[in-house]
Amino acid sequence: MSIEIRKISITEIAADAIVNAANEHLAEGGGVCGAIFSAAGSAELTKACAEIGGCATGRAVITPGFRLLAKYIIHAVGPVWRGGNSNEPQLLYGAYHTALELAVQNGCRSIAFPLISAGIFGYPKEQAWRTAVQACRDFRNENPGDRLRIIFAVLDDGLKALGERSLASE
Repeated sequence: MSIEIRKISITEIAADAIVNAANEHLAEGGGVCGAIFSAAGSAELTKACAEIGGCATGRAVITPGFRLLAKYIIHAVGPVWRGGNSNEPQLLYGAYHTALELAVQNGCRSIAFPLISAGIFGYPKEQAWRTAVQACRDFRNENPGDRLRIIFAVLDDGLKALGERSLASE
């Protein structure tokens, strides 16, 4: 199982699944979520999400990828940052772990993540990276035979460098 960070829009990655930084209502939002809805086809994705009905924070659900290169969109709901005393790390970890489980259950060989909760949800970026990397490493250790390729898609050099530092520390 490999983990890499690329400077690219998540909507342009040819992975089996891409992860949407979703809200509990699975509604179209801004940032990564808005870009994914727009690229996938807002009407089709909105309908698929409405049929699911929602998703709890710290969990994830899956829909088709519609017009994306990815076969699936995994909608992972990370927490809104409230200072760190409202189980934010556990909820963020759960969102990543559940997304990885869904990818494997659906036969995916590759999955692309944004840095969940680090945008409009206000999660501190360095802490978000640590949790993301830990969840991926733990999943890899729990599934030693799986060859899932994990890609993080970021749009700026600073965020990429922060992520690379988190990956380098072990």
